[in-house]
Amino acid sequence: MSGEPREREEGRQGGSSNLRINQSSYKQVAQRMKAIQEQQKAVVKRMSRIKYKIGVLSSKGGVGKSFVTTSLAAALAVEGRRVGVFDADFHGPSVPRMLGLPTGMGLPARIDGSIVPIEASLGIKVVSVGLMLPEDEVPVIWRGPIKTGAIRELLALTDWGDLDYLLIDLPPGTGDEQLTVAQIIPGLTGFILVTIPSEVSKAVVKKAAAFARRLNVPVIGIIENMTYFRCPDGSKHYIFGKGAAREIAEEFNIPYLGGIPIDPRIREANDRGKIFFLEYPDSEAAEAFKEIARKIISIVEKGEKGGEQGGQEA
Repeated sequence: MSGEPREREEGRQGGSSNLRINQSSYKQVAQRMKAIQEQQKAVVKRMSRIKYKIGVLSSKGGVGKSFVTTSLAAALAVEGRRVGVFDADFHGPSVPRMLGLPTGMGLPARIDGSIVPIEASLGIKVVSVGLMLPEDEVPVIWRGPIKTGAIRELLALTDWGDLDYLLIDLPPGTGDEQLTVAQIIPGLTGFILVTIPSEVSKAVVKKAAAFARRLNVPVIGIIENMTYFRCPDGSKHYIFGKGAAREIAEEFNIPYLGGIPIDPRIREANDRGKIFFLEYPDSEAAEAFKEIARKIISIVEKGEKGGEQGGQEA
């Protein structure tokens, strides 16, 4: 009997301790939620100064999505548009190199904490984790929640100024980064899908089209990279297959924006850190990007249907 009061007292002390822990945890969660809300308000404010926000999406890796993103940025800039590129591919940030920016040059910050994008040729504004890495070989080892937070924070802090287009280069898949961009960017104009002609790519990229449909985000159109190789005699060779992008366009009733031919100089320019579109402006691939950029302008600015749904490959 003599031990019962002591046990009750210890129980009361333990309960009080647990209560303090729970209150402390609740306070931390509340503070975190408030910080997220403030960041989201900042994202809304930053994005209000950008007319068109477009995610470049492909569930399949290795289709040249970053090359398409950077080339489209250059083509839109040549058309007189103010363009920015947000590299949301944290694990493979190749946008800086393809726009002629060296790894490790950093991102300037103002006293108020805002981030100033780096300007590439044609005045293209760029934000990428790749600019903050000391070397190309340094990996970014982040779990999903960290990547989600990083996207929100970068979009909240980056002062893009007034832009006509912000292109968001997304990693392969339909997971954290893609969901985050679709959910936190207000008034997302839509996605552009990228594929190559192979059957494997076609099957996987269909997932990206279904992903956009599930989220009720418009698909502006689909681009096929590595469509064919043209020999010196003028003949075309469909190395990876034929018609995949047009089939996806027809099945999902989305515009086919165009195909980009294989050109060995694309690899050479990317490896040297040069913008292919500017190095070889008269190439067949550069001309294709010019035409695609004009179609995108017609669709998003003029509200035209644009592109083609299906049809025979040229």
